[in-house]
Amino acid sequence: MKKIEKVSLIGLGAIGASYAAKISDMDKDCIKIIADKDRIERYSRDGFYINDKLYNFNYIAPEEKTAPADLILVSVKFHDLYETIKAIKNHVGPGTTIVSLMNGISSEDIIGSEYGMDRMLYAMCVAIDAVREGNKIHYENFGQVHFGEKENKVLSEKAEAVKDLFERADIPHVVPESMIRTLWWKFMVNVGINQTSAVLKAPYGVFQRVKEANDLMTSAAREVVLISQKMGINLNEKDIEEFVRVMNTLSSDGKTSMLQDVEAGRKTEVEMLAGTVCELGEKYNVDTPINRTLFNMIRTIEVMK
Repeated sequence: MKKIEKVSLIGLGAIGASYAAKISDMDKDCIKIIADKDRIERYSRDGFYINDKLYNFNYIAPEEKTAPADLILVSVKFHDLYETIKAIKNHVGPGTTIVSLMNGISSEDIIGSEYGMDRMLYAMCVAIDAVREGNKIHYENFGQVHFGEKENKVLSEKAEAVKDLFERADIPHVVPESMIRTLWWKFMVNVGINQTSAVLKAPYGVFQRVKEANDLMTSAAREVVLISQKMGINLNEKDIEEFVRVMNTLSSDGKTSMLQDVEAGRKTEVEMLAGTVCELGEKYNVDTPINRTLFNMIRTIEVMK
């Protein structure tokens, strides 16, 4: 197993910055942040405060030549993915592994179509309640990253190397036996909580206290469960119960990434969430009225901003 010594990360949102901080705490020279020149100027001037600790990361513009990374972590919004694929080009070499920390069920295949699926590991973050306001990020629960190949009865060399890095960086992690089912579980979570929180402008505490909000959230998630059963992935009601259990562990003041996007007037990932649910619903003959409504409401919110 080749040890991961050079990490490149793109996307300094709440999750990306939190992971960058963990790796920087392990070895500041281990990680480079890929960003355009305007962001580099702003980030270098202001720094990042993550749980009140100041971080000045090592930055690199996409066009700069550099030695290939052992690992690239992708933590951007879905609508930025195609530009991101171009931006990481100089960091990809023969031995580079790419891990997407993005929401959804398709980013791995999209990145892999450009750089090869043999470079990809599947991943998703769960139970992190990080909130970013400007250059300040705060979380009470870091959660875990679940990662691996599609199936992980035996760990591949790539997965072993990433596992070793996460252990050294004190990043909580799990390698599930089936990453595809795990990705669909997280997709169900995001469809349920991200979109309803954006529409209701509600932090986690509202869903923890208000039955009607919780019912709306689980109704949106249940449409994903029905589609998954048609596709042979077979999520079920126990998965929804686990989703609610995890959500109840998060900071009551914590906010989903989509709520943060709405509050900041940014474009959301509604096409990747409700849009995908509605498309798959049509394909597999599953009615998706909750997600159709959420899609229309969130697109309206975007237009009104």
